[in-house]
Amino acid sequence: MTTHRPELHFVPESGILEAPAGVLLDGTTWHLFFQYRHELSAPARWGHTYSEELPFDWLECDDVLAPVGGELSLRAGSVAAGEDAINLYFTSVTSTGTSVRLARFTDFQDVCEISDDSHSLDPNVVRYGEVASSVTNYSRFRSPSVVPDWAAKDRDEGHEGWLMLALTGHSDAPLPVILRSADGLSWEVEGPLEFNGEPGFNEGEVPANSSIPPVVSPRLVRLRDEVDGRIYDVLLLTLERNNRDVSGYLVGRLEGTTFTIASGFQRIDFGHDFSRPRNTNTTDGTIPQETRYDEALIFGLLNGNGRGDDPTLHPSFKEEGWANTLALPRHLTLQGGKLFQTPPRGLPDAIRQSERARSWTGVLDVPEGSSVTVTLLDGNGEPAAVVTHAGSTLTLDRSMAKAFDSYFKDSEPAIAQLAEGDSDSLTIVVDGATVEVYADGGQVAMGSRVYFEKGCSDVIVETSGDAVIEQSWQRKGSKL
Repeated sequence: MTTHRPELHFVPESGILEAPAGVLLDGTTWHLFFQYRHELSAPARWGHTYSEELPFDWLECDDVLAPVGGELSLRAGSVAAGEDAINLYFTSVTSTGTSVRLARFTDFQDVCEISDDSHSLDPNVVRYGEVASSVTNYSRFRSPSVVPDWAAKDRDEGHEGWLMLALTGHSDAPLPVILRSADGLSWEVEGPLEFNGEPGFNEGEVPANSSIPPVVSPRLVRLRDEVDGRIYDVLLLTLERNNRDVSGYLVGRLEGTTFTIASGFQRIDFGHDFSRPRNTNTTDGTIPQETRYDEALIFGLLNGNGRGDDPTLHPSFKEEGWANTLALPRHLTLQGGKLFQTPPRGLPDAIRQSERARSWTGVLDVPEGSSVTVTLLDGNGEPAAVVTHAGSTLTLDRSMAKAFDSYFKDSEPAIAQLAEGDSDSLTIVVDGATVEVYADGGQVAMGSRVYFEKGCSDVIVETSGDAVIEQSWQRKGSKL
């Protein structure tokens, strides 16, 4: 019996998932492109999957990109809707460095290609050429994030042309740069990204000749703040701290190459594993212009070990031939310079239609000195993870899981601070070897891997002190 593979989270049929590469929502169809290796010794390439209506029921298609010529591997990038095709911006890795290249995916509205040969490439994807390579003062272009550019300083006037944020330079001292294009095909470098204001990184974390710490996969999201009504740029960053990935964000406004900071670096997820968040672009007409910036949707990888991870040690790889999964997509809103995250719409029904996924949601009143504790049991009735809402703190502890020689026995509890005075609530989603937690209306999110011996069999909820569970709901799959 498959124990670890989730049903609602995306994971490839086999191989090692390394990162979401880019996401495009076309009407009601989700196109997800991902960086992966179909086997351990293979170079990284781009896969493609899609889901109709809701982002839970993924159908894997033929891959869209694989290394050619002298390429050693292909890394993640960005996808955007061109006039007559999806533009795929990817990082090409060769023995001499990295560059950003473009491929074009035509006829993507048709049913995707599914060949008997798992190594087949979709014939509708054609390489266009190099769009960002070594030039004076800049080299090793990589990790492109492409979004529509603004038509004017008044952001309510909409968009014209395209903007790219990319990394250059050595990975130990990355230099982010801004490029712009009228058509998404021909690009010009405008210059390095500069911060106006205090970015809030740790002391000593930013190397000389760079404006940011060592990062991977910077991304841009636009949101209208519900407090002041202005449209802001949210810069998503994954930092490498103490050999772990730490994902967070800065809020501000990018004008030219200057990012004026409204609020400095904050963590986007406080769990053990959420990493490398990716924005979702849309085709014209998918979202009405008047609500376009009310919310955004991101996807992330659930593996916080970063570049030092060894997928062969994962129980899922040893027993089932796959490693890593994506987190559930998250809806983002901006409130007073802070991101709030909530689960995707349709999740309760998707859980009920699954076989073994489950969730617990509670509306709580947790005074200081009290707590609500939710224990997730494995198939033997033993605790595998414990989530504790203590009013001012949220904790996720997975160290007691006994599966597979206690794979996470040395894992420290994940802890997040909760704001005082907010309404207390808790949502916990368990799907295969994934646990995701949302607290206090989305003020805090946590994503962690947990290996359950024989699956998650039950959810036990207890209170201490004066804590009260005012309402609660539990949903579970048909075989639980």
